[in-house]
Amino acid sequence: MKNDKFDLPDDFKSFALMPKYTENIKHLQSIAEFEDWTYQNTPMESEFPILENYLKYTYKRIAEEKKVSFSKDEKYACFDTGLVTQKQREPIYILFTENKLLDHQCYWHFWKFSRKGEHDMKNFTKIPEMAFYFDNPAKLVYDTKKDLVVNIEHIIYDNKEDRFPEPYRSMPDYNLSNYVDGCINSSLERLKRNYKIAVPQYYKNNIQLLIPLCLANPNTADLAIVVEDYGTMYRASTCLTLDMAINNARLLAKPDRDWLKP
Repeated sequence: MKNDKFDLPDDFKSFALMPKYTENIKHLQSIAEFEDWTYQNTPMESEFPILENYLKYTYKRIAEEKKVSFSKDEKYACFDTGLVTQKQREPIYILFTENKLLDHQCYWHFWKFSRKGEHDMKNFTKIPEMAFYFDNPAKLVYDTKKDLVVNIEHIIYDNKEDRFPEPYRSMPDYNLSNYVDGCINSSLERLKRNYKIAVPQYYKNNIQLLIPLCLANPNTADLAIVVEDYGTMYRASTCLTLDMAINNARLLAKPDRDWLKP
């Protein structure tokens, strides 16, 4: 039995069937404002992995906020992808019709991507809103007046083998701890002069900030340190590869490419 038309499961693929998924993602990339949706350092199983991740988690937030719109006759559904057409002319929506393939459990079937001004949007009496991720804009900016407490041992213990590049992966933990500590202090000095260096990301219903960890070259980030706001101070206890970081950061907005490059 299919899910009810008004069910909003967390997972996009449980909400709607999208045949030719790869082709449809490629089409979305072609009509949206240009971005680099590829990885630079991680093997890719698809052509635009960042865009796939973006659509997946945008839907998840849309479902949490119940921002899917349905047509008056309940035959169509749509939500705002958060993307815009080239030259930022119009928002792009994703439209669905009833799924008639009985061997698939989801109620909805992908129909098309649509610009706001297209005729098919007339089916909806209410144009859906974008996903929203924060109530306090101050969370998006690093407050240099707060102390940053860094659990360097935890960062190294959890991530050395999987995320640190060579030759740092092969360094003794003690030496690497001292090295990372100095690199983080250098990033904090940069933050005092340019607040945009801290890039916000959305993770588990919370806004975190990413700051660059430049190991080999002061102008090139190798990893991103994840910083969480604890009110009177910040804490950092993990790091991400740059591909992981851009995946998370892109959900909120197209990041400033001062250092976070896909």
